[in-house]
Amino acid sequence: MTVPEQVAATGDGPRYTHSEATRLLCAGVYFDGTFRRRVIEQLVEHEERPIAPSLGIDALPVLAHALHARRRETGTGLVLLLIWVLFIGLGLAGTGSEQTVFPVPWFVAYAVVGVVTYVVQGATGTAFTLDRAVLKQATRGRLKAVLPVLPFVLMLVYWGAAGVALFSGADVWAAVVFPLLLMLPVWEFQTRIREIVRGELSREAFRAGPRKELPGGGQFERIGAAIDREQHARLTIYDPFRPFVGAGTPYKPWSVAMELKGGHTAAKPLTGREVIDLIKEPLEGLRESSATGRDRLRDLEVDELVYLPVGLARDRFAQELDQTGKHLEAAVGEGGEGRRHFLRVRIGAWDEQVGISVLVRVHTQGGMLVLEVVPHVLNPLRPEFRSVDVIARRATDGSGALPRDIVRVLLTGPGAGVAAGLCLFRTVVSDVRVWLTMPRYALPDGPVASVRELGSVEEVSLFQEMDISRYVKTIQDRIASGVRGALHTKGYETGDFEQSVVHVSEGGVFIGEMSNSAVAVGDQSSAKNVRMEKAGRDGGGGTS
Repeated sequence: MTVPEQVAATGDGPRYTHSEATRLLCAGVYFDGTFRRRVIEQLVEHEERPIAPSLGIDALPVLAHALHARRRETGTGLVLLLIWVLFIGLGLAGTGSEQTVFPVPWFVAYAVVGVVTYVVQGATGTAFTLDRAVLKQATRGRLKAVLPVLPFVLMLVYWGAAGVALFSGADVWAAVVFPLLLMLPVWEFQTRIREIVRGELSREAFRAGPRKELPGGGQFERIGAAIDREQHARLTIYDPFRPFVGAGTPYKPWSVAMELKGGHTAAKPLTGREVIDLIKEPLEGLRESSATGRDRLRDLEVDELVYLPVGLARDRFAQELDQTGKHLEAAVGEGGEGRRHFLRVRIGAWDEQVGISVLVRVHTQGGMLVLEVVPHVLNPLRPEFRSVDVIARRATDGSGALPRDIVRVLLTGPGAGVAAGLCLFRTVVSDVRVWLTMPRYALPDGPVASVRELGSVEEVSLFQEMDISRYVKTIQDRIASGVRGALHTKGYETGDFEQSVVHVSEGGVFIGEMSNSAVAVGDQSSAKNVRMEKAGRDGGGGTS
């Protein structure tokens, strides 16, 4: 397995196998059916795609838990389907239109309750709790806040009506027995999930436990081996329309293109490798200066990687991974449009909840120095994934556990049953699709999304934004210091470079007077050889 030095394998997997981000993503596949489905889609249904870089996580146990959760829920859906078929068959076998085992109005009523419950809770409903926060929000008078409690109200109305009808002497025993039978497989499913949460996904158990592996079998064995090879490799595949998949969202990228001018002494040729090596020194110094504090800079990761254009089949890409060292040496400084070399500087802030990656590309050709700096940010994981800790704590509290579990399954069971039925249907469709299309032989493609990105929210908090800005500015300052050192060592003038990129407090870039040089900052910006005096933080233009 080819991995960066900072992410070397431990006894039971890569360094991030037991990270907090990995644990929350493993828990997320049990709480969010859409997230679980997309993980399986990317890693199993599209086996032709190499996995995107897994920054700060180990994707293999996430996939293993996703497949386990799908298998559990599919089995629950199959049992529920059999119960529905049994009671519908008994109803159709009734002796008369008015003497059916399961009267149609009750059948329809329970089906409506289940559908409404699923629609309101959606794929993100945990189906485990009637949270205090839900009940509290329902008192605020907003329709959006009242919706979460609607399924529970409908369920209470159903059970109340069924109880009244039963005690009044009506022959509606099936309207009570049928839902209770449906609750049994749902209860068993939820109980198994709680056992997994308590036994595998609690903080202490997850950090001390072994790495969860994929199920046995040719396909999953092949996929697992590919994930281990690719997710932390220094060679990755990219699609030109989807660059930097796995790194997150671009964060104020900028570039500089300037003419190399000799100083008072004879200037020596400057290569991209020399610039990269001199950039590494001040960056690695950040780890030493922060070693005694709690700053995340002490865990700064600095490594090199090469992006290869899409076109290689996955098995052919596996062979290229054995030639990673040759690619790194050949691609650095070459300035090609296909194969691209980057220095990647990464910080896992907020306990890997926020990932900052700064990718640096340098090439020196034709008497020019071109420096491209592309910061990216991975946003925090979805807050609902933290329900794993709530469930783990509740699982250890045995006081009154059985009555609470009974009430919860009665109130949440209809929606969980519909979700299990849909999971059964989607699993069958997925398996048939994989069997028919044989994705491992499909046309080569690049990754579309990473597991870490699929589990992220769209926004960061103010404190997190402040830390992101601080880390990016610190790293960019060290990058500028390394480039300046490279120019000075080789006898080139550094005045233009020192004046051309000055980072101001709000994160912008001040452009001083430049001769035969160009700079570009911001999204979708470009650099041209014109005289520029000043550019804002988000634009790429200037005065000529």
